[in-house]
Amino acid sequence: MANDERDLIFLESVFKNTIWGGRKMEEEYGYEIPDGPVGECWAISAHPHGDCVVSKGTFAGKHLSELWDTRRDLFGNAEGDRFPLLIKVIDAADDLSVQVHPDDAYANEHENGSLGKHECWYVLACHEHGHIAVGQKARSREEMAQMAADKRWDDIVNEISIEPGDFFNIKPGTVHAILAGTLILETQQSSDVTYRVYDFERRQADGTLRETHLAQALDVIDFDTPAPTSGKVTAPEIDGVTHLLTCKYFEVDHVCVADEKVFAQPYPFLCVSIIKGAGSVTCGGEVHELKKGDHFLAPSDCGDLTFTGEMEFICSHI
Repeated sequence: MANDERDLIFLESVFKNTIWGGRKMEEEYGYEIPDGPVGECWAISAHPHGDCVVSKGTFAGKHLSELWDTRRDLFGNAEGDRFPLLIKVIDAADDLSVQVHPDDAYANEHENGSLGKHECWYVLACHEHGHIAVGQKARSREEMAQMAADKRWDDIVNEISIEPGDFFNIKPGTVHAILAGTLILETQQSSDVTYRVYDFERRQADGTLRETHLAQALDVIDFDTPAPTSGKVTAPEIDGVTHLLTCKYFEVDHVCVADEKVFAQPYPFLCVSIIKGAGSVTCGGEVHELKKGDHFLAPSDCGDLTFTGEMEFICSHI
């Protein structure tokens, strides 16, 4: 097999206009985004609602889903009927809805075989006194239903002060909302199922309210999980690597590069998002220039990645 088939896979991002989005992705990363408020960049995705196209190299022009279906060897012959992860950048110029996601079992039964949605957030930027909502104060389905009926939304959500570098693990069943002024990198299962609990009674461009899904939300909310009090990362940094999360679906690390760092790639695939700085990465003799806002996939058996420069990145793998 030719070595160029194990080169890094760079993808064209898919951008989503949202009622709560802004223009920060254009300002921060120089992305060419659509007109209007843009809330989401689907940077590494094979989901049918945003299937990224390979931008260069041997597989240029192919969708990521096509590579997953026809070249599973690039992904270590990992099992599954779909590429399992989705990497996003989210720009919340306004508050997102108060929402919750289902687990695999509920989504499979009620959402046409979809995966559930376990996600996690790395805070890239926020207002000086920024907040985020993770967890709910209602302790039972009945209490939650009554508080919603009474529109006691301020009494339901658990707000937390945030700063750049904070990290949150959002399990299925966790009520949450990314609040105004926050820019995050999200690692999640490849799912687009969201149940809105409350949307601040915002009007869309046509004057209508967005749909809410309280009945489904009440089915999936986990009322037993305690709400977090902070997103501060307490894990130690070891040789430039801070381990952020291990769950049944993925692992996530934060990596700092100062001058040069050799990073092993023993996984079926590795998702990499550059969040600060610039430099280059060498893989199999090929050198790729990197800057803040770049994302790529390192396929199976591509060998070590040698990063050169001053940069930080978030990486994830199954």
